[in-house]
Amino acid sequence: MTMSTTRPHDPYESPTDTGTDTDVAVVGNGPVGAALSVLLAQRGLRVTVLERRPRPYLLPRATSFDGETARLLAATGVGDRFGEITEPATGYQWHTAAGETLLDIAFSPTGRYGWPDANTMHQPALERLLAARAAALPGVTVLRGHRVVDLAERDDRVSLTVETDDGAARTVDARWVVGCDGANSFVRGHLGVPMTDLGFSYEWLLCDVELREPRAFTPTNVQICDPARPTTLVGSGPGHRRWEFMRLPGESSAELNRPETAWRLLKPFGVTPETATLLRSTTYIFRAAWADEWRSGRVLLAGDAAHLMPPFAGQGMCSGLRDAANLAWKLDLTLRGLADASLLDTYAEERRQHVKESILSSVQLGRVICVTDPAAAAERDATVLAGRRGRTGPGAPDAAKPLSAGLLRAPSGEPRAPAGEVVPQWRVSTADGTGLFDAVVGGGFVLLTTDDPRPALGEDRWSFLAALDTRVVRLSPPGTVLPPEDTEPGLTDVIDTDGFYRAYLAEHDASALLVRPDYHVFGAARGTEDTAALVDGLRDRLAAAVPAGGPHRGT
Repeated sequence: MTMSTTRPHDPYESPTDTGTDTDVAVVGNGPVGAALSVLLAQRGLRVTVLERRPRPYLLPRATSFDGETARLLAATGVGDRFGEITEPATGYQWHTAAGETLLDIAFSPTGRYGWPDANTMHQPALERLLAARAAALPGVTVLRGHRVVDLAERDDRVSLTVETDDGAARTVDARWVVGCDGANSFVRGHLGVPMTDLGFSYEWLLCDVELREPRAFTPTNVQICDPARPTTLVGSGPGHRRWEFMRLPGESSAELNRPETAWRLLKPFGVTPETATLLRSTTYIFRAAWADEWRSGRVLLAGDAAHLMPPFAGQGMCSGLRDAANLAWKLDLTLRGLADASLLDTYAEERRQHVKESILSSVQLGRVICVTDPAAAAERDATVLAGRRGRTGPGAPDAAKPLSAGLLRAPSGEPRAPAGEVVPQWRVSTADGTGLFDAVVGGGFVLLTTDDPRPALGEDRWSFLAALDTRVVRLSPPGTVLPPEDTEPGLTDVIDTDGFYRAYLAEHDASALLVRPDYHVFGAARGTEDTAALVDGLRDRLAAAVPAGGPHRGT
């Protein structure tokens, strides 16, 4: 009984023999589309990216990503270069006009998911990293200056009509299409997908600057809740910083959206033409909205094409990258014939609810921040400060939001299952050295256990896990001496270097976790027999999404 650590031979038709130009066409090459294309290509799929812009967009939009998102981005193969484009944020505070602290959150440089809790970045630099990674993968074709003007679904494919900058037209046939083409998504509009809009929007002046000399900002991110002008200060990667100023009632957009206005508002913060370069100053209006449908046949939506949110929780791009991570492995299983297209319904089920919660949370924060009435602001400040009395020191950021529905093991009461949680990441060791779990073990499904599960799993379950390219990982306590090489085929032995994984399992009264490729826990088990039942649970869920007659490439 053995398990390969590489994808097993597939007896079914290769996806390159389907008669289509590509397995997946990704419309839009922003961070979400670029990350999705890499995640798909790393799984051996052919990906064509259709981007209307002839050249990369060189101005920043998003300015940060959290520790969970850092982990998702690292899975694309760019994590070892984060130091070139990011700086860890130290914290996030809200201040009153008088400088009193309403909210205080401290960020750790080594957070719950193995990366800093908050990472400031210059978005064009991140996009360059993703572009270089995509260029290194033979399965990715990026077509710039190609605008999608029509799409039509046929029996087993989607035909996209594409116009190039010189006016030429061509057709691209894809098995699946993912619209990652932003807030004004052509794909969403063509499908006629309505959006639920909460009607919460304000206009702000955004000022991106490059500092001429290094400056320390402590904490990194500050929200000034001043009714005279709500203001945001955030880091945006090495040498870069952003200020945002809310448009006041009675103030015209034209008056606010002038370079001289930007410099006037920046001057109290020591930012002048002598100390900084103003990369951009422009007004924007945020929205709080989500698409009512995320899938129409063989076409799916992700990122800003599927959801828009206020910036106050910093979750816009992060949410889009979670979309990509959720979608990539489900498309892979579908294209490999290990699941029917119905598996992709769980993408919309999981991500839409997740995003709704993030949008509602961002709106709630915005309703606190965007107060311009002095009396209302004074009442807010007094209420929040009263609630903070007696507290000492800053708080910690919340853990990533768990999934509440979708492809998860049904709760059984015992053990107290962490199904839906994002499993934390800590250090593990092998005979070759110590590193973060993902880098040591690799991606994909992971069965993490304190026991040897093979006797209870049997050949049939073992073969099922092998078909999913699952890493079966046995944890040993700190101080264990491992043999110099693997002696148990298909089973990876690692030392729980700091004891955190075993403590996490003990917290849930579990001896095993089955973790999805997007790091959400499918379910937990206690004992080898329950581990076998856990594997059966995943197989049953996927079997419900396998077409009659078994796996095939016709999906």
